[in-house]
Amino acid sequence: MRIRAAIAVPAVSAAAAALLLTAPPGQAAAGHAQPARCAEKALSIRAKAASGDPAVIRVRVTNISARTCVVDRVPTVTFGDLDGAALPVPEGGGGTYRLGAGKTACAAVRTIADPTDPEARRVDAITVAASASQWGRAFTAAQLGTGSEVRVWEPVTTWWQSTAAAADRALGLG
Repeated sequence: MRIRAAIAVPAVSAAAAALLLTAPPGQAAAGHAQPARCAEKALSIRAKAASGDPAVIRVRVTNISARTCVVDRVPTVTFGDLDGAALPVPEGGGGTYRLGAGKTACAAVRTIADPTDPEARRVDAITVAASASQWGRAFTAAQLGTGSEVRVWEPVTTWWQSTAAAADRALGLG
């Protein structure tokens, strides 16, 4: 019979060990706690059509609370009474986006690739939520600056980005 060599285990302080044992699953491995989800009342959401292109809506979410929190990695953008939401670009986008106290994240939404498309749907409002579990905020076409309607066909949205320019680049805009 062979005796195996002992494996060296790094020393962990009693306090660190207690924290690791009491952390929720998934956080113990990371060694730090994930911020809580942002409460809807802790967020300010804004949306406006890009000047000169009513098919592009620029969205901003600001954490108006005094604590860092997280929102979904991709905003949930729905269109009037139509089924479904804008799809993320790039695909995927599961997970969360960390939003510091007083910080703003930006996304860009393309409502339709070709506004003359005969299959285009027309709605009078869109709703934007920072997380799928929230109601979000509704914006009429007039509030967005798109006239009396928003044309929709196969809409897409970017992930939250740190700047509007980064969101525009993610959508493929100049």
